[in-house]
Amino acid sequence: MSTSSQYEWLHAEGSATPIKGWVHGVPLEEQAHRQLQNIAALPFVGPWVAVMPDVHLGKGATVGSVVPTRGAIIPAAVGVDIGCGMAAVRTTLRAGDLPDNLAQLRSSIERGVPVGNGRGGDHCRLPDSIGTRVAESGLVERLDLIKAKHRKIRTDKLAQQLGTLGGGNHFIEVCLDEADAVWVMLHSGSRGTGNLIGTYFIERAREQLAQRVLGFHLPDKDLAFFMEGEPLFDDYVEAVSWAQDYARHNREAMTARVLNEMRHRLPSFQLEKMAVNCHHNYVQRETHQGESLLVTRKGAVSARAGELGIIPGSMGTCSYIVRGKGNPDSFHSCSHGAGRVLSRTAARQQITLAQHHEATRHVECRKDAAVIDESPAAYKSIDAVMAAQTDLVEVVHTLRQVLCVKG
Repeated sequence: MSTSSQYEWLHAEGSATPIKGWVHGVPLEEQAHRQLQNIAALPFVGPWVAVMPDVHLGKGATVGSVVPTRGAIIPAAVGVDIGCGMAAVRTTLRAGDLPDNLAQLRSSIERGVPVGNGRGGDHCRLPDSIGTRVAESGLVERLDLIKAKHRKIRTDKLAQQLGTLGGGNHFIEVCLDEADAVWVMLHSGSRGTGNLIGTYFIERAREQLAQRVLGFHLPDKDLAFFMEGEPLFDDYVEAVSWAQDYARHNREAMTARVLNEMRHRLPSFQLEKMAVNCHHNYVQRETHQGESLLVTRKGAVSARAGELGIIPGSMGTCSYIVRGKGNPDSFHSCSHGAGRVLSRTAARQQITLAQHHEATRHVECRKDAAVIDESPAAYKSIDAVMAAQTDLVEVVHTLRQVLCVKG
């Protein structure tokens, strides 16, 4: 073990590619462990795989993993929520500026930011500010170029979903830090268009896999890949880069919407310099130890030395603004959250409404059965997750939510 790192070795004996896991004191399910070993067995993966403490089983690739590749890219490792990530901004408001009852503010935010999937998560008319953002971003023109080569990719949801939350584990929160400063924090990605792009290229990779002559065993069809130099490799990089940029714009647009609702209901305030907007489901080319690699962070955040990131807990626990330590063993990465310990199905079966009420009694949020699968008991202990990665990040601010909007 490195003297500067607290990882454990997780690879199988005799494996050519090591797996370094920051999993001390946190659960690692056997299925996720096997999935990590399957990924590490691919000949183009390496020099090692890094595993974050929020690790859990995913589709294709393990959530909470950093997968570097040489000359290849695995679309399912990036997934379909391309560019999913976090944004947070600190305001000049303090706890005393908030009303005792936050129900009206929550309702106002839910009206101002469309939530959920399907029709309820769309909006037909963009506010002028967001319409301008779309026009100036170049997103429309770039997506048109992608669609010209891949006709099955739909473009009709681009404008309708910019500035919308989505469903699942996506959320908007109003939080207080250790000095009682008010923050806005949110979690979302590239919405329906990014999902369509991810799904489309995963299928294309599977189709191409059937035509390949492999000199090695591929243990899971979801690990189908594109090789550098192939037309689909370049097309996927173009499309995934678009989705990542769209996700960042989406978080910025949502933040603006939330702040607008707060300005209608709270005392006058300004934004402070502390603001973060970071992906945790994405791929980009990076240089590590002098080698150019394609680094896929599947539920992991970039944590270069001095770089700010966000590690959220659950809808009833603390979240953290962190500063990266630039640890080379993790490819300058840290966890993206607490990580699930129960599947959604298991959470709905095991967590009662009474338990959910108790776990979120200090938060203005939904307390109905539809959000049971997002209740705090469905997630690992954020305290244990943070303790397992003290060599990766330092805590800058600790946030406790007082209001949470779920999709």
